[in-house]
Amino acid sequence: MSETAIQIENLHVSLPSRAGDVNILRGIELTVARGEKVSLVGPSGSGKSTLLMVLAGLEPPTQGRVVVDGFDYGRMSEDDLARFRRRHIGIVFQSFHLVPTMTAFENVSLPLELAGQADMSVAEKLLDDVGLAHRHNHYPAQMSGGEQQRVALARALVANPPVLFADEPTGNLDQKTGTAIMDLLIGLASERATTLVLITHDGVLAKRTDRVLAMRDGRLEGDG
Repeated sequence: MSETAIQIENLHVSLPSRAGDVNILRGIELTVARGEKVSLVGPSGSGKSTLLMVLAGLEPPTQGRVVVDGFDYGRMSEDDLARFRRRHIGIVFQSFHLVPTMTAFENVSLPLELAGQADMSVAEKLLDDVGLAHRHNHYPAQMSGGEQQRVALARALVANPPVLFADEPTGNLDQKTGTAIMDLLIGLASERATTLVLITHDGVLAKRTDRVLAMRDGRLEGDG
């Protein structure tokens, strides 16, 4: 197995507009080692979230090569990418994106059901691991923001993906709760040797990862 988890070469993303193409990403080059934890920091509009969407296979590049966990996105169909995400990628968003009509346990179990797995005990254990043993049967509206993000983190990790992406996972939380979520995120990623790419505006949180990369105007400016 390759020691490289993520390889990006000459990555560009441009969007058409009436005034001409808008360049969102401009020639990104990046290598992330397997098990490495990397933070992306930079001002709003610098391209961080777009880069994460491309890495997750949710947005196609205009130009360039993206290889994640040994799979070259340029050689995969949309169906291939969807299957790949289910098995290889976990994503945590700022706004939780839980299904409101499902309990915490049902939300966490959903990726397992989509993958055709019958054993749901791992979902129960993960909810316990993130401190929600008492919330299995509660709905998102019955939980605090911090508890909802814990559910989202458990859901992202339940299929044991080798790569985890987190887009401002503490952005909607107070400082104390955000720190607790980062403790869980870093701790679980380290325990599982999961490759982590984290977007954050919080410099203190960013420094908890192995490497901090700064983005500006669609370009990586190197270690921050």
